[in-house]
Amino acid sequence: MPLNAEINVVSLIDVMLLLLVVFMITAPLMQGGVDVALPRAAARPLEQKSGMVVTVNREGQIFVDESRLSYDEFRASFRALAEQRSSGGVYLRADQGVPYGTVVRVLAIMRTAGVGDVGLVAEPEEVP
Repeated sequence: MPLNAEINVVSLIDVMLLLLVVFMITAPLMQGGVDVALPRAAARPLEQKSGMVVTVNREGQIFVDESRLSYDEFRASFRALAEQRSSGGVYLRADQGVPYGTVVRVLAIMRTAGVGDVGLVAEPEEVP
């Protein structure tokens, strides 16, 4: 019986296709960052909904609805506040003069507390 010197590549192709599918599924999940949908100039403003509103004013002070909290107080208590008010959404309002890093720190606390969807509130842009 003669020896067969050919390599069976069918099983190697199956493994390669399986790896390709795994990478196609996991690649979008590995992208870091915060998901935001940037507002468009011609878009209609959203309807006012009830929910928790977190505001960061020009001085970097944090307000949950109308109550002022320091950064440490906000970090310690936001998870409990979000669980307490599970109905409605969570909206983040930040003054345009607030540094980007401050907004990201507040948003990171909200995301770590388990709030997946945070609405970023903005004024509608006037189209000339």
